[in-house]
Amino acid sequence: MAVASSAAADVFDAACPSRRALELISGKWVPLVLPALARGPLRNNELLRRLDGISQKMMTQTLRELERHGLVRREDMRTVPPHVRYHLTELGESLNVALVALDRWAETHHAQLDAAARRHDAAAARRA
Repeated sequence: MAVASSAAADVFDAACPSRRALELISGKWVPLVLPALARGPLRNNELLRRLDGISQKMMTQTLRELERHGLVRREDMRTVPPHVRYHLTELGESLNVALVALDRWAETHHAQLDAAARRHDAAAARRA
């Protein structure tokens, strides 16, 4: 399979295929699912417990999309009852490096973001 050259990639160009990659990783749950899987393979229910607030429907959709794009591998253990585990692929591991940095940034700066939003909202309310 040929790999497209990144030399011509320009995320600011609406026609750039790299935009699809950004759309995929900017979903609400992707930046949480991949780092959760970085610790090792997990079953669906283990992921649901790890990612507080995600519904089963969203977990299934997210895992399918990540699998489709080669970031996650689904392993059917062929047992009764069914036992399926999800693993990061090499591609998923490479993306996870960036996502962990993003997660740490959010954990470090969430209070500053909230404070800025409160100041902005208070100023807007005074102007209204």
